Amino acid sequence: MPKLALSPPVAVADEVHPVLGGGLGPYSCVPLGDPGGLTQFGVHLEILPAGSRSSHRHWHEAEDELIYVLSGEVVLIEDAETVLRPGDAAAWPAGRPVGHCLENRSGAEASYLVVGTRSMADVVHYPDAGVTLTITDRRRRVFRDAGGRVVAEYER
Repeated sequence: MPKLALSPPVAVADEVHPVLGGGLGPYSCVPLGDPGGLTQFGVHLEILPAGSRSSHRHWHEAEDELIYVLSGEVVLIEDAETVLRPGDAAAWPAGRPVGHCLENRSGAEASYLVVGTRSMADVVHYPDAGVTLTITDRRRRVFRDAGGRVVAEYER
């Protein structure tokens, strides 16, 4: 296969999530797996400006996740916090109930690769918000609170 034709970074503005709340700050990403036609796992480069978070703390029942830091410094937030620098990696096997996210507390931009399974269906837990997200057919999303009540539903 020839060299991939990559898109420029896609900027995502800071937004408050309708279910999870609080803004995470802006970030940018470059899809790497889609341009290569990968179907079994996803790969993208994420660029996290100073003061931004990668996501709300979460864990997946059906998807493996891995991050590899390329530049800058981020704090891995799980039950404890760990500073990650270039060359550091972290991984979360599917079903391991450890909520995680990254936060850039430094004064400079950080970048890292994200690799994950492309499961058709998954349940994602957000322990800090007390909600779960059920994904079916990689499109339909249903958020439920701790009591199982549907709090939001949409197709992507």
